[in-house]
Amino acid sequence: MTDPDILEVSVHIKARPETVFGYFTDPVKYAQWMGSQVTIDAAPGGRYRVRMRDGVEVSGQFVEVEEPRRIVFTWGWTHDLAVAPGSTRVEVSLTEDGDGTIVVLRHHGLPDAAQREHHREGWRVYLNRLAVRATGGDPGPDPNANA
Repeated sequence: MTDPDILEVSVHIKARPETVFGYFTDPVKYAQWMGSQVTIDAAPGGRYRVRMRDGVEVSGQFVEVEEPRRIVFTWGWTHDLAVAPGSTRVEVSLTEDGDGTIVVLRHHGLPDAAQREHHREGWRVYLNRLAVRATGGDPGPDPNANA
């Protein structure tokens, strides 16, 4: 990555891309690593909505879905117009690597360095939770979501 305005976070998960992909496209699986209520229609133009805590929600729509290698969706908070619903873009690539998958998440369009750092920390936490869940582990309750 060379553009400092693009946030990039990656993780290696000991599961095949087909397995990891489902955790981005199936709302039941998604809620096992992020959020408490998830509405996903994983097709271009489909809805992406994740409820976190105290009414905090992220909202957007799917732009690209290329099973099992790539997912692109728009992203934004319903409560914070600095990053309004659908105002940024998240690209997730899944690359087979031996017995696992390298997940690279790139978040485009965040308005400033403070928002990039805030989202970087959040994505790190969540990708690590995904790595636990996608390999059959229990990451525990989402610390940022109400049940």
